[in-house]
Amino acid sequence: RRVMKLSVKDVAKLLSVDDKTVYGWIKQGGIPFYRIHEHYHFNKSEILEWASSRQMAYAVDAEATAAEFPSLADALKNGGIVYGMKGNDKPTVLRNVVDAMPLSNAVDRGLLYEVLLARENLGSTGFGEGVAIPHVRNPIVLHVDEPIITLCFLAAPIDFGAIDGLPVDTLFTMVSPTVRMHLHLLSRLGFVLRNPAFKAALQTRLPQGELMDTLLRIEAQIESKSKAAQ
Repeated sequence: RRVMKLSVKDVAKLLSVDDKTVYGWIKQGGIPFYRIHEHYHFNKSEILEWASSRQMAYAVDAEATAAEFPSLADALKNGGIVYGMKGNDKPTVLRNVVDAMPLSNAVDRGLLYEVLLARENLGSTGFGEGVAIPHVRNPIVLHVDEPIITLCFLAAPIDFGAIDGLPVDTLFTMVSPTVRMHLHLLSRLGFVLRNPAFKAALQTRLPQGELMDTLLRIEAQIESKSKAAQ
């Protein structure tokens, strides 16, 4: 199965729309696409980012079961939660986030910072409503064996270039060992960020234990619905 290259039908299924709607987005130039030999192709990571930044609903990958990939809660446990992260602009905050991530000595933190910053220069990873998801578009070799998501609550909101124009005060920075795991976690995170209970947990900056409990309950509900649909 091709993980990165999607067809019009694949995108329509992912975003729960019809093919005509996707062609409309292509005509308007709003959706990221590639035209090769008169056929349209899409990068799944770019589509998930595009949909997330517009608060659009999309299907969670039913193929990626809890047994196959670690959960968001697992990745967040690996990465930890930081309260009161300092920084007055995007580069400074990203540098501080990379420094705070529990990475092994084998990881080149300078390289990770440069890649995250370069990714932001392509287009903000602002999700909306004060949240951003800094990450590398295609995972690079960073010597990580497990996915890491570090949640940082900023001491003061900063301009992140989010599509809704709102400043950002909550960052989920993600590093994954494989492309498929990256796409699974990006999809799952975008889905969970639309959950009212989780949004409230972030807005009130619940203590780490309570926030993790909230995430575990939501992911358990997702897995339960996924099994029921099979």
